[in-house]
Amino acid sequence: MKQLWCPWRIDYILGPKPDACVFCLPDSRVDDEKRYVLHRGKEAFVVMNIFPYANGHLLITPYRHVMNICDLTESEAFEIMRLLQRCTAIVQKAFSPQGVNIGLNIGEAAGAGIREHMHFHLVPRWNGDSSFMAVLDEVRVMPEHLRSTYDKLKPLFAELEQTGGVSCAS
Repeated sequence: MKQLWCPWRIDYILGPKPDACVFCLPDSRVDDEKRYVLHRGKEAFVVMNIFPYANGHLLITPYRHVMNICDLTESEAFEIMRLLQRCTAIVQKAFSPQGVNIGLNIGEAAGAGIREHMHFHLVPRWNGDSSFMAVLDEVRVMPEHLRSTYDKLKPLFAELEQTGGVSCAS
């Protein structure tokens, strides 16, 4: 039998589970790097998924604790859509994926793992990235550590904050 080692998973398995919503961020930015927060906007923010489907898997979510896209204000919805555009451009620049999935799961029946606080998923994709591991064993092989991915993306988000824009590649 072959073994696949994922030593960082033990922190999740044995570690304390948060009592509070993981998407309700404190105003302080002190723990942003530890939380893998890449960007804080006026009404929404971007954070890396710490249990990603692929390297560069981002989550875009409002600060306000809402469950449904219908509960967003117009300005929250606009900022989230703009962040989805900019995140797509950043992921394309950083990883050169062959495609990008963007999705929102509303409710547990739709697959929302954290249903209480809505969030969009942005997942870079490559042809053949769902290898035999996912098909046969429901296992994903992540070729890059989360910290390396964060270090690659953070400067691109700093550029976004300084210049106010990153445009989508065609």
